[in-house]
Amino acid sequence: MRYDGKVAVVTGASSGIGRRIALDLATRGASVYGVARRKELLDQLTGVEARPCDVSDTDAFADLLAAIERDRGRIDVLINDAGMEVPVSALDGDLEPYRRTMAVNFWGAVAGTLTVLPGMVARGTGVVVNVSSDSVRAPSAGIPAYAASKGALSAFTESVAHEVWDAGVRVHVLYPGWVPTPMGMSGVERGMPKPPKMARRTEEQISTFVLDKMGSDVIELNALKTAVLTSLGRAFVPKAYRRMIARNAVPVNRRP
Repeated sequence: MRYDGKVAVVTGASSGIGRRIALDLATRGASVYGVARRKELLDQLTGVEARPCDVSDTDAFADLLAAIERDRGRIDVLINDAGMEVPVSALDGDLEPYRRTMAVNFWGAVAGTLTVLPGMVARGTGVVVNVSSDSVRAPSAGIPAYAASKGALSAFTESVAHEVWDAGVRVHVLYPGWVPTPMGMSGVERGMPKPPKMARRTEEQISTFVLDKMGSDVIELNALKTAVLTSLGRAFVPKAYRRMIARNAVPVNRRP
């Protein structure tokens, strides 16, 4: 699928999935604006215009999107990929990691989505992809803040998708599986085992999957078809399910 003449914005474009999608959108003909905090990494992206911004500053992010829309006349595609993960023990009782994680993973994506939707609806076309996580379906110990933020994002995305469907706008939630991005590898470095090969995907695979599937009539973009069966395991074989989740727990060092 080509995106010639389309105006696209990709957050989290300095690394990982966001970086790959931004580069591939540019290769497929789109005018791409890459958004992330680290300008020096954005500047390394060929064919992508750097727009440094911390999406957790929702006012600044909304202003940035509005400025792009004024300059270009529209935003056709928004990929909300910016994210963070802070391992935290539920026994610490510290709310700050939850606030920081929600600010980036949830509120940043919400602000971006709400900013571009009016223009898309007025034009009768547009695509938003909000990147969630399969940890929403099978949250393990050690990531309550991350899992909660992505769960909220998934619910928000699906509700919005239904509302704007008849206007010709497609809003998707992406479940990418496990990808060896810097964020994905950080858990492995802390001692979390890598998922089995069937649950892994590369950045290139996810980018190709998203760019070929977005704009379709499905709300969920499931890179791993088997992940949707997780709820069945939880319901019908709860002991085996808990053992599997325990093996994938993220090691957490409690605060002293």
